[in-house]
Amino acid sequence: MTGTPSGEELKACCAAAYSSDVVALLLGDSYHPGGTALTRRLADGLGLTTGARVLDVASGRGTTALLLADGYGAEVDGVDYAPANTALAQGAAQAVGLADRARFTTGDAEHLPYPDGVFDAVVCECALCTFPDKARAAAEFARVLGPAGRLGITDVTIDPTRLPPGLTGLGARIACIADARPLQDYTEILAGAGLHTLHTERHDHAMLRMIDQIEARLNLLRMTAAARLTAAGVDLDAAPAVLAAARTAVADGVLGYALLIAERPPQ
Repeated sequence: MTGTPSGEELKACCAAAYSSDVVALLLGDSYHPGGTALTRRLADGLGLTTGARVLDVASGRGTTALLLADGYGAEVDGVDYAPANTALAQGAAQAVGLADRARFTTGDAEHLPYPDGVFDAVVCECALCTFPDKARAAAEFARVLGPAGRLGITDVTIDPTRLPPGLTGLGARIACIADARPLQDYTEILAGAGLHTLHTERHDHAMLRMIDQIEARLNLLRMTAAARLTAAGVDLDAAPAVLAAARTAVADGVLGYALLIAERPPQ
């Protein structure tokens, strides 16, 4: 890819990256900082009840959707840009007997394939930061929520004025860093879509734990699957410096992770 990639090209790159087996090797079951523990905190903040209709945007291989269906009794729809992820998520739902409460569709977060006002809650974990048109995605979140419906987000935050050069560019964007925003920017994007932020939390420590996890897995895979990583585009020589830069950025308050709960006002 040469020049500045289009929005569709960026979405295709992200979809290809996050449906690859190498990403699964590096990140494990949950593709976001905080893992299922933070997902449960997000679900608790949404006040989910049995039978609630929930949309998981950028649902990946189904980890969050299946947790909400199993642990909270929700009726969950997951939508992801990558057909491979959709197929894997559907298979996972069938394997654990949740296919009747967790359904998966291939689709675009900026053009959600659902009618207006059908969901009690929308969740989006570590994905809004990758969407080329964040305002459009936020408008879609608001559109599919019913009155007093809630949105739960966990996502990467950055101070773009202080982001080091090693954490910019297309690779960093796919890694959820380069086009992330300050927490205040996310609240303003949601406000522009008519969503009122009720609560925010910092979880920067979760970002540090994920960096440590990636580093440990890279070191192990360097010995057992170096050729596979290289074939998938992982630069093993550059990786230690990038991880070190990310760890320093978290310590300096430049890079972090946050939880946000917003609401569509009652009509």
